[in-house]
Amino acid sequence: MEKVICLALGYVIGLFQTAYIIGKVFNHIDIREQGSGNSGTTNAFRVMGKKAGIAVFIGDFLKLVIAYFLARLIFGEGVYSMYAAVGCILGHIFPFYMNFHGGKGIACSLALMLCINPLFALITYVIGFIVFKLKHYVSLASLVMVAVYPLLMIFTGEYGEEYIFLMVIAAVVAFYKHKDNIIRLIHGEENKFSVKKG
Repeated sequence: MEKVICLALGYVIGLFQTAYIIGKVFNHIDIREQGSGNSGTTNAFRVMGKKAGIAVFIGDFLKLVIAYFLARLIFGEGVYSMYAAVGCILGHIFPFYMNFHGGKGIACSLALMLCINPLFALITYVIGFIVFKLKHYVSLASLVMVAVYPLLMIFTGEYGEEYIFLMVIAAVVAFYKHKDNIIRLIHGEENKFSVKKG
């Protein structure tokens, strides 16, 4: 029951759609009707500019951190925080009040990596940065990072099956949300990263 509560708690926190709110309040737009139509960091950079993009990333990153440590505060050490984190990612990606059309969960996933193991997170971030610098595709760097992290958890043997399973779930959902990007990457049609000027 505690795990279900944590999952629900995380989902509710994940419903805070940073890109959508910033778009509506400060830019008077629906971010889902602009650019790629995604309510996340990359589209915020492309549509609303650098400041908005950074604000969206920070907001989405922090809500996962809040969910993770709130579950720990309530239920103590253990896998409960992981359930809250996965719930947050699901709330971010599938918000019921936006017809289940939110972001792709990468900022949240990066936050979860840091919460679990800062060293693993740093290694993953560096790998993702290298991929981005070489190819300039945010989608590719994002997919590499969400794939690398659970592999680090598996190969080091520091985490139990439930931890790894939940991290894999987060990775699978990220790959699902990037299915169109994957097709474009395969065909060489993916858009490289850009930021709105001004």
